[in-house]
Amino acid sequence: MIHVNRGATSLGAFSEEEVREGLRTGRFVSTDIGWREGMANWQPLSQFPELGATTPAAPPAQIPAGASAEAAATRSGLPWEHRKERGFFNAFVETLVMVLTRPGEAFGVMKREGGLGEPLIYALIGGCLGGVVSLLFSLGLQSAGFFAGRHDTFSAMAGMGVGSAAFIVLVPLFVIIGLFIGSAIIHLCLMIVGGANQSFETTFRVIAFSQGSTGPLQMIPVCGGMIAGVWALVCNCIGLARAHDTDTGRAVLAVFLPLIVCCGGVLLIALMFGGLGAWSASHH
Repeated sequence: MIHVNRGATSLGAFSEEEVREGLRTGRFVSTDIGWREGMANWQPLSQFPELGATTPAAPPAQIPAGASAEAAATRSGLPWEHRKERGFFNAFVETLVMVLTRPGEAFGVMKREGGLGEPLIYALIGGCLGGVVSLLFSLGLQSAGFFAGRHDTFSAMAGMGVGSAAFIVLVPLFVIIGLFIGSAIIHLCLMIVGGANQSFETTFRVIAFSQGSTGPLQMIPVCGGMIAGVWALVCNCIGLARAHDTDTGRAVLAVFLPLIVCCGGVLLIALMFGGLGAWSASHH
């Protein structure tokens, strides 16, 4: 097996035939570095004698907007998509760190297709981990006497053992429903603004890997939920732009359009009730 890296990013371990085919199709380039057992140092793939005959003279052309599915297939995939070689835990952590710290690079190598199962499992793990730990932390604060004077809905639910247990059991359901509904709404908005150059599956994969990576940020005490929400919006915008090969402005507009519509609707309803209240007061 030959381990292949592109810069500081690991692309995975492949057989000699897979690397040779990758060089022929453009999946790998001659400047990618490789290492196999018995070698003292990493070397460019162009210096592998057994691969030299198939190394192209120049890197493949950049994939343009609206490129075909065959061209998009050259994306190597996130570490999570190679968890069989890397191991379950390592693949999850590597993907989480990559999405949180280098979202542009992460969604540049993410596969646009490949099914909804893998990103859904990743989003479930990250979302449930963050949601459950955040709830348990809130329960700990409750038992320690914090927020004793608060009587909002969440505090009332958190104060009940049975209700809290039921909430923990339902967290995966909330994650799944929110993921599908949110992806559908954002993809529709992306179509409205003219930035949907790929299918719904691509949008779903972006949202799933974003939510799965930012979900654990909820474990940060007190302000974790806010941090997770803000960074999820950032990752969604960058991810949609890279995965759909569209400009960042369209991606940002697609992500924030539902928020704008909701805020506008709430403001309109408030103005209507305010107007009705003023009209009623003037007639009495």
